[in-house]
Amino acid sequence: MDKELLVNSSPTSVEIALIEDRKLLELHTQSNDVEFSVGDIFLGQVKMLRPGLNAAFLDVGKRKDAFLHYTDLGPQIKSVQKFTKQLVNNQLKGHLLDQFEMEPDNEKNGKIDKVFAKRQYVLAQILKEPISTKGPRLTCEINLPGRFIVMTPFRNTISVSKKIVSPEERNRLKVLIESIKPKNFGFIIRTAAEGKKVADLHDEVSNLTNRWKTIAEELKKSNSKPGKILGEVDKTKGLLRDILNDSFNKIIVNDKDLYESVKTYLSNVAPESAKIVHHYKGKRPIFENYGVKKQIKSAFSKTPTMSSGAYLVIENTEAMHVIDVNSGPKTQKTDQESSALKVNLEAAKEIARQLRLRDLGGLIIIDFIDMRKKENKALLYTKMKEFMHEDRAQHTVLPLSKFGLTQITRQRVKPELKINTMEVCPSCNGSGQIEPTQLLPDEIERNVNLVVEAFPKMNMTLKVNPFVYSYLKKGIVNKQMTWFWKHKKWIKLQQDSDFLLTEYKFYNKFNDEIRIGD
Repeated sequence: MDKELLVNSSPTSVEIALIEDRKLLELHTQSNDVEFSVGDIFLGQVKMLRPGLNAAFLDVGKRKDAFLHYTDLGPQIKSVQKFTKQLVNNQLKGHLLDQFEMEPDNEKNGKIDKVFAKRQYVLAQILKEPISTKGPRLTCEINLPGRFIVMTPFRNTISVSKKIVSPEERNRLKVLIESIKPKNFGFIIRTAAEGKKVADLHDEVSNLTNRWKTIAEELKKSNSKPGKILGEVDKTKGLLRDILNDSFNKIIVNDKDLYESVKTYLSNVAPESAKIVHHYKGKRPIFENYGVKKQIKSAFSKTPTMSSGAYLVIENTEAMHVIDVNSGPKTQKTDQESSALKVNLEAAKEIARQLRLRDLGGLIIIDFIDMRKKENKALLYTKMKEFMHEDRAQHTVLPLSKFGLTQITRQRVKPELKINTMEVCPSCNGSGQIEPTQLLPDEIERNVNLVVEAFPKMNMTLKVNPFVYSYLKKGIVNKQMTWFWKHKKWIKLQQDSDFLLTEYKFYNKFNDEIRIGD
């Protein structure tokens, strides 16, 4: 199985595509001007208490106030408050918790106004990014994730991922972490830690302890001013940290600086994987070269189509996402039950992909094609859970209801990824009318004269639709030769099947467009 990660960096954003067997499974984007990211740690100040909601709104130094519900405080909230207060007031020496006296656990079903007072400071972490008009959601249960383990300050517990099934390995990892962990710090052992040596885990504990030291130092320097204390690693490194395993074949990055950064990061956290990082130097955009651009356009349409001809209709509402499965015109109609099962199984696989790709969260209702046999319904339910198994977001899949509907709940931590695949016609600019095609050769001729006159020494390329390309190259004494004799300059012709019939553009030797009239 080929598993690749493509990273497309531009001045305004970074796009990351996860490809499996040349099929796009996940697409992540991060704008350079993003204010909040899941995992960022802030010093917040209580701005409003809302006992009716059992929640508080915190000023975190940004335009939007953050939301903190009582259920996200965590049992150790009193210790977090005490630690924050002591550091903000510069009353605590050191950054570890070995000399810190822990407070009693908070009651599970209490009231927010019994825990917080207005204008009080507290250390908090982004749990969910802003969605729609809502600000970010916070938690006071701080987690510092690494590749093999997650550090949880103010806790002394050690837990192991359920995906590590061997009792001997679970016990080995527990004993190992217990022997090297600092006091009053808990740890969650991730699946990637299975089989790792003491040195690997010790290095990660040291790295996470240093991050905690940075938090303590930043709190001391905060001058009681709300704001970001520690940012999560960027999207590229965070994704590598969370999903990188031995099944990856390539990581391809188009930007030289980001390539060096990723390679350095992997050399530190996973030296054996540094060799699979490659710098893309091709002339075509990286997503276009690997077929990702085309997959994005087909996958993010309102009606994504499958290879059998069946298709989905995806509708979004404020409360839920609704997906309708349609058999399409190509589907065999001989045996209705087996045909329905075949389409439903194909649709289930595509739906699992679509949920990851679009990052749909909340309640998802799927209307599969009706089936009569109970065993077919049971098989579809089993396969749906199987297809969803690789999804890292927390989710629950319910069996088919008597109406043939499947309900899925999926964790939502950031806004749904929406990509508008519709394009304004470059020929008519959305008006529905174009200039007569008979006048196109004269228009091209006129603009060739303008461009050559404006840039007499520049090497240039004229890119056109394949039909126009054939017309311009027709005959021995064709248009291209005529231009050469007239201007004493060779204008390179290039065809592009993405261009509409009347669309054409001029480019310089650096592949930058020469705009007529600029």
